[in-house]
Amino acid sequence: MFDPILWGLFSGSFLASTLLPGGSEALLLLLVSQNTHDPILLWGVATAGNTLGGMSSWLLGWLIKRQLFNRPFDHTKHQQALIKIERYGAPALLLSWLPIIGDPLCLAAGWLGIRPLPALLFIIIGKGLRYAALLLFL
Repeated sequence: MFDPILWGLFSGSFLASTLLPGGSEALLLLLVSQNTHDPILLWGVATAGNTLGGMSSWLLGWLIKRQLFNRPFDHTKHQQALIKIERYGAPALLLSWLPIIGDPLCLAAGWLGIRPLPALLFIIIGKGLRYAALLLFL
């Protein structure tokens, strides 16, 4: 079944978790306040979209490193993300929900070859907990 509200939330959450600017929290809170959908369903849709967006950044980092270039990042924010991933490994992706550094963390994880399953696990936990905290404190 096609529900434009759910697809809009999924798309907004996906795009907010890529290197493109944007946020999905306000949209989630707005939809929850309208009481048209189950909050747990909205949480799941937002978490899925945001997680897949994070994994797309991971994939982009992996592809850039392996297919296009074999050189270090030039931008300072990306270098900081690389340092965090090198130090803490996949668990650093629990912070992938953070503004400004979260997206580069996912990109850096792909660049450094963090395996996709651990990356997915830590990204989904971090992003799911962030949305859950929003809903609990609404």
